[in-house]
Amino acid sequence: MISKEQNKIPSINGLVLAGGKSQRMGTPKDLMNWHGKEQRYFAADLLAEFCDEVYISCRQDQLENFDRQYHPLTDTFLNMGPFGGILSALRSQRDKAWLVVACDLPLLDKKSLEFLLHSRNPEKAATTYKSPFDGLPEPLITIWEPKSYPLLLNFLGIGNTCPRKVLINSDTLILEPHDPDALMNVNTPEEAAIAERALNRQK
Repeated sequence: MISKEQNKIPSINGLVLAGGKSQRMGTPKDLMNWHGKEQRYFAADLLAEFCDEVYISCRQDQLENFDRQYHPLTDTFLNMGPFGGILSALRSQRDKAWLVVACDLPLLDKKSLEFLLHSRNPEKAATTYKSPFDGLPEPLITIWEPKSYPLLLNFLGIGNTCPRKVLINSDTLILEPHDPDALMNVNTPEEAAIAERALNRQK
């Protein structure tokens, strides 16, 4: 069996994006309790099975009540939203690929992560899902390879901090989701109610 080192395939860290201000929701999305614990920790636990190390991307002010069983990663690229969190992670360990998920995905499941990882093409800049809601690549459930770091920097250099535009304009593997509902972003109280009903149906 060929080892990852021999095969030059970067191993994978996990990153939960939890640094948003949650203005549309009106309450911090990373602290919402969908599965018996704060969502940022639930998402980190979900990633832990598949990743060497898992970090939670957050703001400096979020560290005050942070569970020290988990590893925070504060942004070194500031005030850029998810783009800054992804760049900060890639910069912190340049030889790693990063499986990035947002904290506002309460329906995200193990099967969706397994399929993403099984389908991964490390020769591409990234492997991602096609959003079932608008047909575009979903940057917040994506494996970002080390080679995506300079691409993100190039976009930053022209003043564009949209990770989705990076995926659209790069060599990206885009997958059809087996369960579209698992990719549902919850940004408003109305969407939270829909997600709650879906979770109750799964019980």
